[in-house]
Amino acid sequence: MNQSIYIRPNSKSRYLSPEQTAEFGEKVEQIRREIMQNVGEKDAAYIYKIRNFVRYSEIASRGMLMFAGWIPPVWLMGTGLLGISKIVENMELGHNVMHGQFDWLNDPSLNGANYDWDTIATGQDWKYTHNYVHHTYTNIVGMDHDVGYGLIRVSESQKWEPRFLFNIPLAAQLMVFFEWYVGIQRLHLEDVIAYKTKTWKDVWHEAADVRQKIKRQVIKDYVFFPLIAGPNVIPVFAGNAVANVIRSLWASAVIFNGHFTEDAENFEMDNTENETRAEWYLRQIRGSSNFSGTQWLHILSGNLSHQIEHHLFPDMPANRYAEAAPKIKALCEEYGIHYNEASFIKQFASVWVRLAKCSVPNDWRAELKERSASLQQRVKQKIMKKIGR
Repeated sequence: MNQSIYIRPNSKSRYLSPEQTAEFGEKVEQIRREIMQNVGEKDAAYIYKIRNFVRYSEIASRGMLMFAGWIPPVWLMGTGLLGISKIVENMELGHNVMHGQFDWLNDPSLNGANYDWDTIATGQDWKYTHNYVHHTYTNIVGMDHDVGYGLIRVSESQKWEPRFLFNIPLAAQLMVFFEWYVGIQRLHLEDVIAYKTKTWKDVWHEAADVRQKIKRQVIKDYVFFPLIAGPNVIPVFAGNAVANVIRSLWASAVIFNGHFTEDAENFEMDNTENETRAEWYLRQIRGSSNFSGTQWLHILSGNLSHQIEHHLFPDMPANRYAEAAPKIKALCEEYGIHYNEASFIKQFASVWVRLAKCSVPNDWRAELKERSASLQQRVKQKIMKKIGR
């Protein structure tokens, strides 16, 4: 592949020759080998500790809601803890286990092929849309459905449509109902609603497994647990609903920070079939964003705070990304490749700037930029004139 195809005018990374690219890729592989050869008991202890936290925090939170959920402070604590439990199960346990990061343990309960997490998305659907499609075609417009989820516009390469004028409110409600959008992602509902390329009947046939998973999740959170709570049915129902929204808001914020920041690059479908592994590594780095924070922030994000490292090494135990990150960052500095890293707040703010920019057609933006520059020049001239007087 001619890597120059992938260098955009606004890219902060410098062009590498084919020889430099191959050399860069080999050094990435070396970092991977050095870390993976040390994976063992420490990593096993970590994932079992995470699973225990999920189990015991869920038991404690559900107990608070069932037996004392009618007391406002207890309801708040129970709901908050249940939200955290669901976040950790979703991000640090389920997501990473389903990537096969702990298959080497030979524990069926932590095997990527068997695990099915506590969320609307089926394990099989997630592994197809995420593990295969997203991680293979990361940030390639028209191939990676995570570029906008068929709902929002996050790249200038996406064709603008009038609905994208509502990019920001659409993104906000995507965050609130993120669990549901991810659950039905494989169905591509935009093909029915916006493009008319398939029918609702087609969707119904494709959604058999999704309907079963939705039924199971709805019965668990909104029927079974509320009913066994007896007189506390309403606090338990409300607590489960709010905890699920908490998880959706947090998970979507982490995903947005990793993919939709202003410096995260998108790509086109140019010669992807000829892409080398080294070029794939470069695309993963240039299309991803990291955010810094405390150890708990890393755990709550499923270590997707190290999104660059996750895209490079999706099957590496995520607790090892903190070890890989400084090595990858140093390698990027050596080769002039932009390593996109900032605080959580800064990255999240840049996401909304990008969403706002993508809400209008590209030529509108160019015209607005030109008018803004002209206005600034006129203001500057007036100020200079007054100073001259």
